[in-house]
Amino acid sequence: GARAIPAVGHLCDVCGQQPRTAPCRLALRGDISGGTHSSPSPRALVKQGEDFMGRPDLPSFHYISNGQSLAFSSESGEVWKARRRLAQSALKSFSIAPSPTSSCSCLLEEHVSKEAEYLVTKFLQVMEEHKSFDLNQYVVVSVANVICAICFGKRYEHEDQELLRVVNLGQEFGEVAGSGHPTDFIPVLRYLPNRTLEAFKDINRRFNAFVQKIVQEHYSSFDKGHIRDITDSLIQHCQENSAGEDAHVKLSDEKIIHIVNDLFGAGFDTVATALSWSLMYVALYPDAQKKIHEELETNGFCEVFYQGQEPIVPGLVFLCKEFSILLILCLLRALWKEPSAFRPERFLSASGTELNRAEGEKVLAFGLGRRRCLGETIGRWEIFLFLTTLLQQLHFSLRPGEPVDITPQYGLTMKYKKCEAFQIRQRFPEKSSL
Repeated sequence: GARAIPAVGHLCDVCGQQPRTAPCRLALRGDISGGTHSSPSPRALVKQGEDFMGRPDLPSFHYISNGQSLAFSSESGEVWKARRRLAQSALKSFSIAPSPTSSCSCLLEEHVSKEAEYLVTKFLQVMEEHKSFDLNQYVVVSVANVICAICFGKRYEHEDQELLRVVNLGQEFGEVAGSGHPTDFIPVLRYLPNRTLEAFKDINRRFNAFVQKIVQEHYSSFDKGHIRDITDSLIQHCQENSAGEDAHVKLSDEKIIHIVNDLFGAGFDTVATALSWSLMYVALYPDAQKKIHEELETNGFCEVFYQGQEPIVPGLVFLCKEFSILLILCLLRALWKEPSAFRPERFLSASGTELNRAEGEKVLAFGLGRRRCLGETIGRWEIFLFLTTLLQQLHFSLRPGEPVDITPQYGLTMKYKKCEAFQIRQRFPEKSSL
């Protein structure tokens, strides 16, 4: 490997433009190149779940949800488990509940369908006015509106200032959190002026205040005979569980508020990022888009299994007790042919008619074990519904001759640079009645 600098170590190498690939680059430097990886071991994450469910107690975590976050927390005891069960129950009972006002199979489908149809109309309108545009600014607002409807029972107009402020807060959080906090590893720095940390605190204060206001409104108007959204469902489950399996665990109203905070905060940036990458790839690879269109025409739906440019699998680094056990999400070239190439067909069987589950199980986009993403089912369905609706009606492309840089930008979620070269056209233009 590369030589380290006294006192600083490899910090200069790791803090470059692409920190995520630094270990791979460093492994190729020096007199002897190489690295050590273990094979993926989902069994360890599941059967030894208790051993892998811990999180470091980082100082910055204490500013997220006032230190009560499910995701950003070192807690793993009975209270944490009870809160997680409560969140899972509320998500399941509400998101798959039948819609009382439409023919959709569930409330999630109803909310996503409304936003997807709005995007189709909006994209066509903007395309007519500007001939090319950045579609991500519209996608992120639609996805945020879906999570607002699910969590708070309210759909906002896209120009609503409160909704736009929340979207901006989410984007600010991702940018600041993704830049890292040196105080997490050099605690003495917290006593020195730190603009990034102060910005992080302010973002969390504003986001907590937004969610707390809405949750308190739900408490004051709660009617157990009329559950409106996930917030109501959480309140109901909390009351019912006071005499159930979690009766011995006291859950304060504050902890309920921060469950909503977690669900809402995690519910739009990740989905919006996955959608933006999906639309970028179908625009870059018209042959893949054509196959999707053909399958949609044949079946009326398409099992779109999307994975980014670099498939990821977990490697486990075993260290002694009381040390961190790192779940390394990195590229293992021994498992993939042409891992940097866009080849979604790698996840299909030889006949191309069904998923190759052995290959699919190497990709753990939602994690595994006790800390597996709570919103996996909702996330998969939301991306599926958005993509199928958009691709049923629209064809995506990029402005001819326009260079597009899709190098992932380092952050809490990896995004490509702003691209204003998207072009769309309607696949089935309405015929004139004349």
